[in-house]
Amino acid sequence: MDERLCSMEAEFFKALAHPTRVRILKHLKEGEKCVCEFTEDLDIEQSNMSQHLAILRKQNIVGCRKEGLKVIYKVNYPQIYEILNLVEDILVSQVNETLSLLNKRNKGKGGE
Repeated sequence: MDERLCSMEAEFFKALAHPTRVRILKHLKEGEKCVCEFTEDLDIEQSNMSQHLAILRKQNIVGCRKEGLKVIYKVNYPQIYEILNLVEDILVSQVNETLSLLNKRNKGKGGE
């Protein structure tokens, strides 16, 4: 296994490993957005937003361009939404498995 590739993959996932960055990506699913829209729509301070966007830019997950004084962001690879959807599917499966185990446990204790 190529250690460098594994390291790059881990760094990529680290960039996704914050709820604010996931929210940013989901917000960008609608299309390009000005950074001013993020701060308003997601109720996040400009400085905090800039830090999160810098992490996503460093991994080339998002890109930006200037339009006058505005900075417009977009997702560079729409496949990121496939990853997010797969994660959601896994989480739903995990919750369902946990509920199934709890139901079996409750039935074993004389529950419903």
